This record gives sequence, structure tokens and C-alpha cells, in this order.
Amino acid sequence: MKKIVDILRFKMKKILTLFIFILIPSISIAGSMSMIGEKGDPAKVDRVIKVKMYDNYFEPKEFQIKKDQTIKFIVFNYGNSVHEFNIATKKMHLHHQKEMMKLVEKEILLADKIDHKKMKEMSKDDHSLSHSHSNSVLIEPNKSAELIWKFSSDTKLEAACNVPGHYETGMVANINSI
Repeated sequence: MKKIVDILRFKMKKILTLFIFILIPSISIAGSMSMIGEKGDPAKVDRVIKVKMYDNYFEPKEFQIKKDQTIKFIVFNYGNSVHEFNIATKKMHLHHQKEMMKLVEKEILLADKIDHKKMKEMSKDDHSLSHSHSNSVLIEPNKSAELIWKFSSDTKLEAACNVPGHYETGMVANINSI
């Protein structure tokens, strides 16, 4: 009987450890995502904003958004490098930059292209390498992408490129609640 109790305790410790290290951070990240808004419904778009990305800056440099608006961003990359359009708080951008550095280190994110095949394969073992965030698009030069986002909070947000070095050189646009 003691052996069975010991085995059950061991298994409970493993389950608790799994919960602490996997589920709690997931809940925390999900909480922070809902804090900034949510993926928008394409049928409920209130406004379309066209964004031009050049090497290390956005046009426009800031956006005026009303709480509960759903915005369709059509983002064009006119630069010579891969760029990202990511909606988040400054703190979230700083965290996401670590994921972006991993993409560079794994040679998935190259200066002017994305190795999609390598990204798909390597993300099977490390989901952070998939760059599949509803608040973000990663775009190669001379290409475009769309992002639909519902701004459901008054939280101070930025649109930024988190490709290593780009945020630091000013590739950030303020998102102002009006």
C-alpha cells in the first residue's frame, strides 16, 4: 500500500510541475493578449488602414483608434529587408524580440526572406518558431499582408517591427486611443 501511495505522490508532483511550467505561463500570455484586444472578425471591419513599411520606419507613424473598433490593416513592405507589423504593448514587444532572435539564430529569418519550410519543420519542436500570432504579420520585401484586429481596450499600444535591431532604430508606430 505504501508503494502505491508513493507512486501516486510522484505522479501528482509530475502533474503539478507540468501545470506550473506549461499551463500557468499559457494562461498569463493569453491574459496579456486579451488585454490588448483580439483577432478581428472580417465581417465586422469598421475601418481599413494602409501601412507602408520601409527599412526601419512605418508610414503612418501613428494610428488613431477608438476602443471596440475593428481595423483591417493592409501592410506593404517597400523595404529591402523582412519586416514585422506587430500590435502589442512595449513590454510584449520586448518579450517577443527574444522569439524573433531565435528565428534569426535558427536561420529561419534571413535579411531579405523567410525560410518557410524550415520554419514549419522546426516549429514542430518549438512552437515559438512558427510566428503564428493573430496580432502580427511577418512580411518579405515587396510583399503585403493583412491583419484584422479588434481594439477592445484603452491599453497603450504600439505597432512595431521586432526583427532584431529594427525596434531599436525606431521602427515603431504609436497606437493612440481616442
